[in-house]
Amino acid sequence: MPASSRPAAPLAGQTAPDPFPSLAPGLLLAAAVAAAALWLGTVPWFRSNGLSTLTLAIAIGMLVGNTLYPRLAPRAGQGIAFSKTTLLRAGIVLYGMRLTFGEVASIGLSGVVVDVVMLSSTYVAAYWIGTRMLGLDRETSLLIGAGSSICGAAAVMAAEPVVKGRAEQATIAVATVVAFGTLAMFLWPVVYHLGVDHGLLQWTAREYGVFVGSTVHEVAQVVVAGGAVSQEAADAAVVTKMLRVMMLAPVLVIVALMLSRGAKASAAGAASGPARRTRITVPWFAFGFIAVAAFNSAVDLPQAWKQAAITVDDMVLAMAMAALGLTTHVSTLRRAGTRPMWLASMLFGWLLVGGLLVNHVVGQWMG
Repeated sequence: MPASSRPAAPLAGQTAPDPFPSLAPGLLLAAAVAAAALWLGTVPWFRSNGLSTLTLAIAIGMLVGNTLYPRLAPRAGQGIAFSKTTLLRAGIVLYGMRLTFGEVASIGLSGVVVDVVMLSSTYVAAYWIGTRMLGLDRETSLLIGAGSSICGAAAVMAAEPVVKGRAEQATIAVATVVAFGTLAMFLWPVVYHLGVDHGLLQWTAREYGVFVGSTVHEVAQVVVAGGAVSQEAADAAVVTKMLRVMMLAPVLVIVALMLSRGAKASAAGAASGPARRTRITVPWFAFGFIAVAAFNSAVDLPQAWKQAAITVDDMVLAMAMAALGLTTHVSTLRRAGTRPMWLASMLFGWLLVGGLLVNHVVGQWMG
């Protein structure tokens, strides 16, 4: 390599340049959008309709991103990229402060079985239907599957770096979570009341809560769908949902390993060139998430400290979602066509029909 093309080495005694000035404009922009989303999230209308802070952050980000952001991008780009990557991972790690293993254990073995069956079947169906039946790319199929099967927008954001998805693919996946999660939030209580009134369902409020927690996309939507029946149903729904959230880490590790194996197989089947080593993308932040949840379970922190950590996490995740929205163009979403929505609608049908069947069978078997 010619000497002239090498980057200049820092002189002895010199310190590395401070990266903050280049990051500050983008961080401030993401923080402003996140703050607006956090404030709107406290408005009763948004809360009663299950629109989470993350959903509002990406919506406001897209509004700004398709109007003002192109002129701000030269200065704000580095900070926005930092928000989509480093802040996202930090937010997923801190998400563990919302969970304790004791809470998850309270739903019993039947609730665990229901969650495992619904999560795994939905994710496998998303990949198979998306890539085989609808001809979608692998990344979009896996991101929609993550949002539908695990925990909505947060799962999409966590899965994006693992599957090496693009911003517009993640935004499409989040849009499906918003659309069908909102529909489920209103439809599930109606299905429950109709089933009980006509003698088709003999569920208690707790059993309905397990059904909601194992099938509805976002945590905020779970709270609304469970609370529409009773507080007992809402409590069971949230705990069941938290178990799905806790499964985020092992699912990401499994996806990373499977993608690595697929890449190795492709490299081995190449007709020309020497064999290349395939790098495994290990989602270390997922292990951090489990570690924080374990710490929260083992250490009895003051409630004020926990709430402070959750508030910081809300802000960090909202900044990551804002950054995603800022870098997503409406024209890109239009080019994606209707196939992502077809996939999400099929998964929605499975979450309703399959969720009813799985909850009934497991309840009868283990009840």
